Amino acid sequence: MLAALAELGFTRVDPEPGSAESALLRDGRHKISASRPSMGTRVTVTALHPSRDLAEEALGRAFQEMDRVVGLLNRYDPSSALSFLNAEGTIRDPPPELRVVVSGALRFHEASGGAFDPTVRPLVDLLRGRMGERGAPPRPELLEALSLVDARKVKLRRRAIRFDRPGMGLTLDGIAKGYVVDRMAESLAGDGLADFLIDAGGDIRSAGRREDGGPWRVAVQDPDKAGDFPDVLALGDGAVATSGSYEAYFDRDRTRHHIVSGRTGTSPQRVRSVSVVAPTTLAADALATAVFVMGPRAGMALIDSLSQCACLVVDHLGRTLPSARWRSARGPSTSTAGTS
Repeated sequence: MLAALAELGFTRVDPEPGSAESALLRDGRHKISASRPSMGTRVTVTALHPSRDLAEEALGRAFQEMDRVVGLLNRYDPSSALSFLNAEGTIRDPPPELRVVVSGALRFHEASGGAFDPTVRPLVDLLRGRMGERGAPPRPELLEALSLVDARKVKLRRRAIRFDRPGMGLTLDGIAKGYVVDRMAESLAGDGLADFLIDAGGDIRSAGRREDGGPWRVAVQDPDKAGDFPDVLALGDGAVATSGSYEAYFDRDRTRHHIVSGRTGTSPQRVRSVSVVAPTTLAADALATAVFVMGPRAGMALIDSLSQCACLVVDHLGRTLPSARWRSARGPSTSTAGTS
């Protein structure tokens, strides 16, 4: 399982105890930050509240919710509900959390014209199994894997989820982490926290304001240069997620990465990274993957058709391409919008 996660671009984090720190602000509130390893990355929550004890308890419950939901949706855990569905091809009375994520995946599959497809698992597994080898898989194997990719063959019923074809499988890697972050945000809000930011390896959800009264600021990472940031976002109540080809490659030539097209079996090459702003992290996560597969023009047309969404694409030439509603926190003089 650890090897599979590493091949998908996750960085191993040793299962050390979570870290936490707090600071008393001038206005009498406490700034609490806590961090724990999960989902192949490190999840950090920062919150502001007058009561340190209440905030710490709320963060603890949010991490408990994270662990619970991850346990249901982790396809590498043979005891998870998702693994049961993949193994059996059907699941009766699935957990509500699995229903929500599968339903969202099917909606974004339809909205993106099939670009976002959670049934690419057979294809991803085939490519991952050939990691390090040059060239494409044998054509018969590729065609067989492609024949199992079609989200329209996933049937979501009131009390069951099933596949229409034997051998199909779901990977919710492009949407599940966003949902987990949303559940953590709901937990924090339910405990009375109004000002917080959750960062799960680039899947980010925020609410309220930071300590100086301004919006939370989120930097968009450069896909080629660690420490460089093409742009900076200001977030109040909302989410942003980034998909990038730089996270993991299946071959030595670095032409096949973990984002694959369910239509062709190849990895899109016109884009290096996509960052999407949306009301929920689930939506931002799925849309970032969809835009990556669709390409800059079609992908941004999709984002522009969604009234509460915006995106920034870094293309294969390193150009930054903002959608119509993308708003940089750097201001007009430093915004990357002028480079499009």
